Amino acid sequence: MNSRFNKKSLIRWKVYIDRSKMYIGYVQFLLIIFVFIKSLGDNPVTEFVFTSPMVAVPIILMIFVLLSLAIGYLDSRLGFREEEIRNHSKSNPVLMDIQKSLAALNDKVEKMEQNRKKEK
Repeated sequence: MNSRFNKKSLIRWKVYIDRSKMYIGYVQFLLIIFVFIKSLGDNPVTEFVFTSPMVAVPIILMIFVLLSLAIGYLDSRLGFREEEIRNHSKSNPVLMDIQKSLAALNDKVEKMEQNRKKEK
């Protein structure tokens, strides 16, 4: 590969695509809400949403934001994110190397403290 299409560039592009998937997911979720409302058939909610979109869409967006915040808060309070990060770090070779280095340093510090105690 020439320098413009090297491994780092491809990885950076992959990261950009992965980050954009999150935002695309928001749009997909909102579209699913509208498809769900449309599938409800003839009822006052469906009629209101599709006859008054200038009012209904902001209401749906506000409900979406509030529900997302509530779910995100619960996710944080229940500790799911921390556990997810912990599991992810176990499979990350760079973080595993750092963890091994820290363990080795802790062992050295502990030995030094034991030697000091013996000398006193």
